Amino acid sequence: MDEFATLSEYLGDWAKGEPRRDAISQVIEAIADAGGEIAALIGQGPLAGALGATHGDNVSGDTQKELDLRANDILIERLAQTPVAHIFSEELEAPYATHTPDAPFCVALDPLDGSSNIDTNVSVGTIFSVVPNRETEDGEQAHRFLQPGVNQVAAGYVIFGPQTALVLTLGAGTQIFTLDRESGAYRLTAADVKIPVQTKEFGINASNYRHWDEHVRLYINDCLEGAEGPRGKEFNMRWVASLVAECHRILSRGGVFLYPGDDRKGYESGRLRLLYEANPMAWLIEQAGGAATTGLMRVMEVEPTELHQHVPLIFGSLDEVTHIERYYSEIGMAGERSPLFGDRGLFRN
Repeated sequence: MDEFATLSEYLGDWAKGEPRRDAISQVIEAIADAGGEIAALIGQGPLAGALGATHGDNVSGDTQKELDLRANDILIERLAQTPVAHIFSEELEAPYATHTPDAPFCVALDPLDGSSNIDTNVSVGTIFSVVPNRETEDGEQAHRFLQPGVNQVAAGYVIFGPQTALVLTLGAGTQIFTLDRESGAYRLTAADVKIPVQTKEFGINASNYRHWDEHVRLYINDCLEGAEGPRGKEFNMRWVASLVAECHRILSRGGVFLYPGDDRKGYESGRLRLLYEANPMAWLIEQAGGAATTGLMRVMEVEPTELHQHVPLIFGSLDEVTHIERYYSEIGMAGERSPLFGDRGLFRN
């Protein structure tokens, strides 16, 4: 396949006429088309109206912006014309049933991740997760979505920045397609992306330091001590407050991202949602050779119990994620450090 093959060509080569894969391809093409429409809307900025205007809070407690709602409507309209039975998004209290309830797939969405950045012209994005439309004993729409991430058949995001790009996994690596604004086609610009195994860069909202538990504080302390500390190397910190932007940076050059739980009300299990944020990001990262964990277990093995369920999320370069997991397993809740970590850090004697 040519280096700059179109998304349609890539999907056709992957599906090879197999009906189920053809159906998945239709879903991906619809999301890509919606991404192009949303990109054009974002590109207009204030000329398209007050895209950052607020409309109250959604069911998760996040402030809804005008662009959140418009992106949500665009995606539902496009996906309703594909083999999708039910659509669920951050902006909906309950799943939306399409006119084809027996279609093979369900799609969970964050229509506009990072919408707090709309007025500041920072990268935002659309995150999606495609799962089988499985039968449930009670027939409830919501229960069709309560599947662990390992059940995903496709996942990814569209990032709207200086470039618009679709980042996709179908379980055969992570691919990046860049939107050709002249033709309207997405073209493969990075095939089988691989994240560097090691890193010296972490992303976390350091303003929450006082709310973290001992595991996270000690890890960050050791990074901040740099070459003089137990890690023996200098680290850089990044924080964009846009999950798609954080993930895109890691896919491009490595790094690790942390959004742990903390002691604030409503943040005990972090702030990111399992079904339409953590699971798709985790699969993209794993397919690129990285890892994604809650600190205690693999993200994609978490059994969901609620549609808007929150989960701690740590992902990125394999060695660094593995190192962070050791902070959770080796350091007791009293903040005691095993010999593995020496006696450096905030809680040293």
